[in-house]
Amino acid sequence: MLNNGFMEYTELADFLRKRRELLQPEDVGLPRGRRRRTPGLRREEVAVLAVMSTDYYSRLEGGRGPQPSVEMLASIARALRLTPAERDHLFVLARHGKPPFTAVADHVNPGLLRILDRLDTPAMVLNRLSETLAQNQAHVAFDREQTNFEGLERSAVYRWFTGEVDRALYFEEEWASHGRVLVSGLRSVVAVDGPASRAATIADALRQESAEFAQLWEAHEVGVRHSGTKRFRHPVVGDLELFCQLLDDPEQQQTLLVFTASPGSESDERLRLLSVLGNQRLQPTEN
Repeated sequence: MLNNGFMEYTELADFLRKRRELLQPEDVGLPRGRRRRTPGLRREEVAVLAVMSTDYYSRLEGGRGPQPSVEMLASIARALRLTPAERDHLFVLARHGKPPFTAVADHVNPGLLRILDRLDTPAMVLNRLSETLAQNQAHVAFDREQTNFEGLERSAVYRWFTGEVDRALYFEEEWASHGRVLVSGLRSVVAVDGPASRAATIADALRQESAEFAQLWEAHEVGVRHSGTKRFRHPVVGDLELFCQLLDDPEQQQTLLVFTASPGSESDERLRLLSVLGNQRLQPTEN
C-alpha cells in the first residue's frame, strides 16, 4: 500500500486488462473505426461504457489509485460484461469482499446486454424500481445518460414526480397516464418487498414531496400498463411515434425496454438519425 491514500492493485489491474482485451467494439455496440491496433476495447471505451473518466479507469488498470467505490465497481462490471462469478471476483480484488445486495441485484445478465448492444434502436435495461441499469448509445441520444444518478434520483419514478426533465420528452397529455403506470408499478414492489425496502423509501419520500404522487398513491391502483404506442417530442429530431416492447428477465427481475417505429415511417427515419447521433458519442481515436 502507498502512503498517500492510494493503493496498489496488481491482481485487479491484470484482471481488468485481460477482460478488456477479450471484448471487441461490436460486442458492446461501439463502432470499430479504422486501423485499430489495440487488442480488444480501448481504455477510453471502457470508461465511456462505465460512465467514468478515462484517467480514473486508466489508473485502476495501471494498478494504482484510490480504492474504487461499490458503485464504480458495479459500473465497470457492466461495462466489461462480466458474469456473476467474475463480478464477485472483481469486488474481492478491489478489497470490498462479497458484493452488497444492490450490486448483485443490479448486475445485468451478460446475455441481456449482448441483445442490448446489438440493437440499433433505443433500448434500456430497468430494474423493478425503474432504475436504469444499462442503455445502448441510441437510447442515450434519445433520452440522455441515465445510469449516473445517485440516491433516490436513480429511480425514474422519483424523478418524474420531483423534476421536469423526465417529462420534457413526453407530450403533456400523456403525463397523467404515465404517472399512473409508474405509481402502480412502485406500489406492487412495495407490497412484495415490505415497509423496510428501497421501494418503500422512495414511496415515503414522494408522499412528502409530491402532492400529485400522494393523490395517485391513495388510489391504490395496481396492474396499470403502458400503452403499446407512445408519442415523444425529441429536442433534436422532432416528434416520434414509437412502439414500446418489453423483454423480462425473471431471474434477475429486470426488463429490457425497446423502442421501435413502423418501417418506412417518418419516426423510423428519425430513429435512424438518433442511432447515428448515438454512435458519434464515442469516436475512437486512431492508434
